[in-house]
Amino acid sequence: MAPDPPAPYRDTLNLPRTDFPMRARLPEREPERLARWQAMDLPGLLRAQRAGRERFVLHDGPPYANGDIHIGHAVNKVLKDMIVRAQSLAGRDAPYRPGWDCHGLPIELQVERAGSARGDARAFRAACRAYAHAQIDRPRRDFIRLGVLGQWNAPYLTMDYRTEADTVRALGALLEAGHLYRGVKPVYWCAECRSALAEAEVEHQERISPAIDVRYDAADDALARAFGRDASAPLAVAIWTTTPWTLIASEAVCIHPDLEYALAERDGRLLVVAAALRESFCARTGAAPADAAPVRGAALAGAALAHPLLDQRVPLLAGAHVSDAEGSGCVHTAPAHGPEDFAIGQAHGLPGACWVGDDGRVLADAPAAAGLKIADASERMLEQLAKCGRLLAHRRHRHSYPHCWRHHAPLFYRAAAQWFVRMDGDSSLRAAALRAAGAVDWHPRWGGARMRGMLESRPDWCISRHRSWGTPIALFLRREDDAVHPRTPELIEEVARRIERGGIDAWFDLDARELLGDEADAYAKSADTLDVWFDSGATHRTVLERDPQLGRPADLYLEGSDQHRGWFQSSLLTSVALTGAAPYRAVLTHGFVTDANGRKMSKSRGNVIEPQAVTARLGADVLRLWIAAADTGAELAVSDAILQQTAEAYRRIRNTARYLLGNLHDFDPERDRVAPDALCALDQWLLGVAADCDARIRAAFNAYQFHLAVQRLHTLCTGELGSLYLDVVKDRLYTLPADHRARRAAQTALYALTEAFARWLAPICPFTADEIYERIPGPRAASVHLCEWFDLAPWLPRAPALNAAQWARLLELRATVYRELERVRGEQTLGAALDAEVELTLGASDAALLDALGEEARFLFLTSAVRWRAGDDDAVRVAARACAHAKCARCWHHHPSVGAVDGHPQLCARCHGNIAGLPETRRHV
Repeated sequence: MAPDPPAPYRDTLNLPRTDFPMRARLPEREPERLARWQAMDLPGLLRAQRAGRERFVLHDGPPYANGDIHIGHAVNKVLKDMIVRAQSLAGRDAPYRPGWDCHGLPIELQVERAGSARGDARAFRAACRAYAHAQIDRPRRDFIRLGVLGQWNAPYLTMDYRTEADTVRALGALLEAGHLYRGVKPVYWCAECRSALAEAEVEHQERISPAIDVRYDAADDALARAFGRDASAPLAVAIWTTTPWTLIASEAVCIHPDLEYALAERDGRLLVVAAALRESFCARTGAAPADAAPVRGAALAGAALAHPLLDQRVPLLAGAHVSDAEGSGCVHTAPAHGPEDFAIGQAHGLPGACWVGDDGRVLADAPAAAGLKIADASERMLEQLAKCGRLLAHRRHRHSYPHCWRHHAPLFYRAAAQWFVRMDGDSSLRAAALRAAGAVDWHPRWGGARMRGMLESRPDWCISRHRSWGTPIALFLRREDDAVHPRTPELIEEVARRIERGGIDAWFDLDARELLGDEADAYAKSADTLDVWFDSGATHRTVLERDPQLGRPADLYLEGSDQHRGWFQSSLLTSVALTGAAPYRAVLTHGFVTDANGRKMSKSRGNVIEPQAVTARLGADVLRLWIAAADTGAELAVSDAILQQTAEAYRRIRNTARYLLGNLHDFDPERDRVAPDALCALDQWLLGVAADCDARIRAAFNAYQFHLAVQRLHTLCTGELGSLYLDVVKDRLYTLPADHRARRAAQTALYALTEAFARWLAPICPFTADEIYERIPGPRAASVHLCEWFDLAPWLPRAPALNAAQWARLLELRATVYRELERVRGEQTLGAALDAEVELTLGASDAALLDALGEEARFLFLTSAVRWRAGDDDAVRVAARACAHAKCARCWHHHPSVGAVDGHPQLCARCHGNIAGLPETRRHV
């Protein structure tokens, strides 16, 4: 980094000195700094310092209190921390209160596996609460270790008594506003959970199902007449389904009123199918097209059909949901097992019998397949259909199918009495939510379109669950008709006050007579609990409104892109239903983490990267730098090789900081600072670069484009500093007398840059930034994280020696010279640039620019000599060769004065003057 002259001259140089270590040893040092922050109560100091300032609230979407954090959790929390730190640097009061989602099935399953309190509901809930509390500690330690600054001693928990009580109050407000109703509808059902699931709990996976064509024979002559056939002609309707087990609940067949239907023939029977699908139908069933004019579906509706397995008739009905995309264009209808089927059943008064229990087994009194799981019931249906001759075709069909996000078990629709949030109706929640979503600032922008699409198509929200560990739907229902008690608002508030004192057990233990008196016999307590998405979705009310340091709406919600149908949506719906507005001003989503080949991480593939291991090996700041450097709007690729590359980038940043600090070891900003207009031109240029860097990095943080901030930092370290300024300014810093004005000018620029540099790095690598900041000379705050962005404006010259265009041209000329030096070096006739002398032929304006620099041109070009002349045109011609003069042992420049100084044959005259008290004059560079 510095020349190594003979001993007599080494002590005359101002070589860099700093205790900022080159080796980071982050895994060892970061915990020490965490302990310092904890001892000083850094979050508390920050809150006290920023009290009364403009507030920025990032509301934490609560992760589930179950298990250790994975790399996705690390990405999420670090992104949040970077934003909060950047907002704090901008001078805002940016509190961060983390939270955890604590109710629900995953915790129940863990407690059940442990055999805790089996058969005792109250003890079971106590075990669930204890388990959730225990699960919070490990991830909390991991998040703190990643440098995430927040109120870790006072996180919000959805199982806090007050939060549970306020969630019940939110439910009551939703009911009072007319958005809540109880009804029997088909909902996604998981036999493993034994509960209904919301849309947000459904994931789609590839699955192979039996696809069958089944014959429903005509039970009257309506079909024959519609096709102009004799009344005795054997006609049937061919249906296609991938859920054979639902045939036990089949109560109708639907066709589209506007599609054309044609006939096919097989085994002497005429089969009705959609005209557009007849060819594919015949190919798979062995039927042949029959000669008959097509008939519109509307003309067929009303015919009677015979159920293929049961001794009953079913109607042929018109349904707009039927399509000719696949199958036969004729759909059997089981109102208890599908939303479209249910709507048809409601419209036509079908019974809607549900023959499947909550465990996924056919009920014991069902007309067929009693006691079987639905998969086995499908096999039984196939056997019986084949036996009675109604099975036309049977194939395996690969398709996307809904699965439970917890158990990954296939789901099925099942009609059951549930509580729903109504999306449409007199005061349409759907329309209001769409309007509110339109006012939100979505990052990336496609997030808004995605949310709109989901809101437009989503069904009513099923919010009831049939579990023990959850916020109760604390309503009293009249036994004769399930109507809620007329004093429900008053009762909700009383129950909520009890829950505030004793938690959800206050509801489950409640004797209805305590609140209802003699009416208790006519009412039953609801046994349902709330969907956990309601718990977390209502935190804008239960947490933001309750916490005086927060408030609603939040400035930002930030989660993975899957939360458009999860937390973002449940929060939006509850907030719009209760307040008419969104709970957030902006929403930011990040992509999922994959391996280097874009594959999902899984232990079976062996490609899992654990954040704890990365932190232990490389340090949290390296992991954070990888997160910040990624374009988080897309998938984030990670591997050991990628992290090693990030570690190299970190080392470059660290070494740059070390060099900056090393050259400030004797600088006192109050005593030694040089006025901006008196700085050397190159120092003025550097401060202009710093101002550009500052503006770009602040803008990148404000736009949540963290990778752009990292790119600008990297360019600064490798480009303007590493490849130019620090190389050029070494001579001034090392060889001039310590108090020389030109040396102090360089230190002035470096000081301002380093102050800004520590802050630019603070949101990304908070440990390293604090380590840098505390070593900068001058008065210090206790931590960089108590600072605001460094104001560079007072350090910028009002009348710079060279303007931006002149500097741009000088740097172009410098690059041209370096290309020629590289060419000559390739011929092995030249060593370092200082071993060279250069001759330039230039255009008149370029020559005038170098005339203004004079002797300083050689320092800018890092050569021992530069000569130039104006040519006949504007072309730039460069001739470089090894300098013939001897090299100074102190400054390493080749100069004719080397050897001519009495008593110092190894020194040039310039170095001798600097040592002897006759310092040189430096003008521009």
